[in-house]
Amino acid sequence: MDYKYDVGIIGGGPAGYTLAIHACKKGLKTVLFEKDCLGGGCLNRGCIPTKSILHSAELAAELRCADELGIIVPNFEVDYAKVVERKNQVVSKLKKSLELTLKNCGTEVVFGVAEIKDKNTILAGGEEFSCKKVYVATGSSPKSFKGLEVDHKNILNSDDILNLTTLPESIIIVGSGAIGIEWARILSNFGVEVTVVEGAENLLPVADVEVSKRIERMFKLNKIKFYKSANVQKISTADGCEVTLADGKVLTAEKVLVAIGRKPNVEHKIDGVTYLGDACGEIQLAHYAIKQAIEIIDGIGFDKNLVPSVVYGTPEIAWVGKREQDLTPNTYKKSTMLISALGKSHCDNCTDGFIKILTQEDKIVGVHIISKEASPLVQQLAIAMKSGISPDKLKEVCFAHPTYSEGIFESLFNL
Repeated sequence: MDYKYDVGIIGGGPAGYTLAIHACKKGLKTVLFEKDCLGGGCLNRGCIPTKSILHSAELAAELRCADELGIIVPNFEVDYAKVVERKNQVVSKLKKSLELTLKNCGTEVVFGVAEIKDKNTILAGGEEFSCKKVYVATGSSPKSFKGLEVDHKNILNSDDILNLTTLPESIIIVGSGAIGIEWARILSNFGVEVTVVEGAENLLPVADVEVSKRIERMFKLNKIKFYKSANVQKISTADGCEVTLADGKVLTAEKVLVAIGRKPNVEHKIDGVTYLGDACGEIQLAHYAIKQAIEIIDGIGFDKNLVPSVVYGTPEIAWVGKREQDLTPNTYKKSTMLISALGKSHCDNCTDGFIKILTQEDKIVGVHIISKEASPLVQQLAIAMKSGISPDKLKEVCFAHPTYSEGIFESLFNL
């Protein structure tokens, strides 16, 4: 059978646009369908806009203690509407760049709702598009449960909070995954009174337990209130926002952010169609989606157990590989080095955190870092882990001084 297209993709987020770009580079005739905006949740409602706002929040936090560094900034103000305006400008600029990239590589982009007729046919705008292979990369949406429904006005999800143009005086964040932790730090740095409610035993429960405990300590120092092992029974807005916990305790705030995870935008899967990115229901990270797409088109595989995770803010939180609580006692070694031991951390006025390395049979199996520049630090060790470089071999590398990277070098000698 003759097909009009080699590749048909539904969804223009990181998985979809990466697949399209690499398919075109391979000479495959490609059509991409997007019902909203190119870039998906990451560019329009997630990674990029959040980090743009976070940068402003971090600057505000630095200005508050700038006098300690010899910089006097009296009576500075936060114009949050301007913060959001800049966020929109960043998103717009990157979106235009993506549109141009897809155009230049030869991807045909069709805007509108697309449906799958069968494994080789996509319906959109009253037309049929025959494709040798169909891929679905429709992303994910914020979760909501009974009693935790959002009204997009006072009870917000992670999409809604990006569109606020004024800061609330107080907020309750339900959930302490990456989204909850990042927004707690952002809003606290802007002077908002923040309370976090988490149903699990620790904040950021997907992380290593020592990372969770350090986050709790940092929250206390920054006057961010939090409740652990606390299930939310209901949220009401009859008289302000009230969050009722399962033990009967009632918390009040001006706004509530429900950050309890995301669900794939897929109702049912069709045989013969490949699902990737958040839509496949595996790891919900943009870089995971990008690697999936490259693996499909270019055949360049990757280790799904070595996908790094990063929670942004100051200091950054990053990890890759196994957590200590996942390892059997007495089967591993660990090194934990305080960031305050590094001269660079004192120069930067950012001394909180640690580098933790876990090894088994002379192999690095897990890395957990809280530090300024934690994301590039964890990437260095992810490369070492993927390449099978032993701790002793890594000691042969010369690390620059003064840097945060030399903390890795020093940590290796404590194993």
